[in-house]
Amino acid sequence: MKVRIFLFGICMFALSSSKCLAQAKPNMPQSIISTSASIRTYNDDKTLKALSKGELVELYIERMKVIIRILPKIGLATKPGVTMTDLGIPDTSDNKKALDLEKEATNTYLDITVDYLRKMLPFCDKGQLVHAILFYEQTLKSLRDLEAQ
Repeated sequence: MKVRIFLFGICMFALSSSKCLAQAKPNMPQSIISTSASIRTYNDDKTLKALSKGELVELYIERMKVIIRILPKIGLATKPGVTMTDLGIPDTSDNKKALDLEKEATNTYLDITVDYLRKMLPFCDKGQLVHAILFYEQTLKSLRDLEAQ
């Protein structure tokens, strides 16, 4: 019986702690550009041509997502993790609401676009897909260079 009470107490403590953490999150500054908006490796023509079309489709979609999350915001920031506070933007409820609305709209757009691309890209020319990925990667490299300035 004591073991049950002890385990019940631990479960209640864990639940209340997680609820407190979940409630504290909205007060934390949010990144303007998602921290997942980056790629680790860049490819060359030879490497991409060796991949299957399915792998190329996934690479294309990954790069497209990163560009969609960064490009519209380069006037504010070019790298993930920058917050409104970092840029001196007042942390008002209107500004937070605008950021939340933009993130929601971007996620909705990406969900629809990724679904569309997964259906259509398997029919495209492999060479064109390779060139498109190289173009996206060159764009991302240019954004990285913009960061350095």
